[in-house]
Amino acid sequence: MNPLFKALVDDAGLFPPTSLPFDEALERHRHDTSPVLTHRFLCPASRLDTLRGSAYVPGRIGLIVDTPQVPDFSDLPVDIVERRLEPSADPGEPPPGVRLFYEVPPDTAAVALPKGAGLKVRCGGLTVDAFPSAESLGGFIARCVEHGIPFKATAGLHHAVRHFDATLGVDRHGFLNLVVAVCEAVEGRDPVAALKSTDVGGLVRLAQAVPAGTAVEARRLLVSYGSCSTSAPVEDLIALGLIEKDQA
Repeated sequence: MNPLFKALVDDAGLFPPTSLPFDEALERHRHDTSPVLTHRFLCPASRLDTLRGSAYVPGRIGLIVDTPQVPDFSDLPVDIVERRLEPSADPGEPPPGVRLFYEVPPDTAAVALPKGAGLKVRCGGLTVDAFPSAESLGGFIARCVEHGIPFKATAGLHHAVRHFDATLGVDRHGFLNLVVAVCEAVEGRDPVAALKSTDVGGLVRLAQAVPAGTAVEARRLLVSYGSCSTSAPVEDLIALGLIEKDQA
């Protein structure tokens, strides 16, 4: 499998727009086997008690902090904590054995982070204003690459290639565009053109031509992205010929 796409997608089935019922989200997660997936289940902090009371608990959990304080999760296999970073707040130290990611607006110029922490960027949402421009997102990627800051992405990345959403009236970023854009930045080029591209064949060729070293560094920086669908990213990659069906 192309290393660009291995363990790329976190399971965000509990979150909009899919917003699966808890039991259904867990059941889907339990049966997902594709290596494109990280097999990390993203769970809001406010619903940890529901998770604890479930018959099945995933082996990897990403905790999304939607509560005033980070709750105790020492009894659960949490390996990532994602929370918002308020400009005046002390970011604190990441818990032992857990990677900490702070969500910031994509046009944030500089952030003081605890050692080992990363950033999180929102690529879309339920309203037009939740979608950053290609220039804003490209600037975020370039800064992360320049400073060696790992990051996660979330929201809006429903399909591989950038496309127009007539319902919202907005161009949606594609996850393939994002991956290629990070590779472009790693090689010293402006990532904006890759983010803006709707040339499916061109993006596929770029992804297939990424040198091994660039792919490793790109994925060190782009840790994963959250998707409410765990099947659509896999289906898109198969349809584009970027992974084989027997690899899914």
